Amino acid sequence: MTLPDHIRTFLMSKHRFPVLATLNPDGTIQQSVMWFDLEGDRIMMNTKLGRHKDRNLRENQTVSLCFEDETRYVTLSGRIEIIDDRERAQADIYRLAIRYDGEEAARRAVETGFGQQERVTLLMTVDKVLTHGLDQGND
Repeated sequence: MTLPDHIRTFLMSKHRFPVLATLNPDGTIQQSVMWFDLEGDRIMMNTKLGRHKDRNLRENQTVSLCFEDETRYVTLSGRIEIIDDRERAQADIYRLAIRYDGEEAARRAVETGFGQQERVTLLMTVDKVLTHGLDQGND
């Protein structure tokens, strides 16, 4: 699905921290606050190998992401592709760290933490967009 321009603007207009929802094996929901960036019409995220979300996504790739701004929000539903490429995952977490914390802090984070972790990149393909407070046609 192509993300409409007003959705892209909302997502990228400031540092947003979406909540990623995955399905636990027992059917309950697991949620994580994430860093993200856009790659075309896909949402790129990154996580440490072995975390709950990583384990859940290996069983069920269906996810939901919610981006809020007080009373306005965008919810994206779709599927995750897990990319198990260490070099790509390290480059992606560095890119996200720069986006959220700046280059100097990103460098330190890679040196003291991220660089020693096994990480994976998560690419979300969006199938459905739900909004509230952004555009009357979709609220």
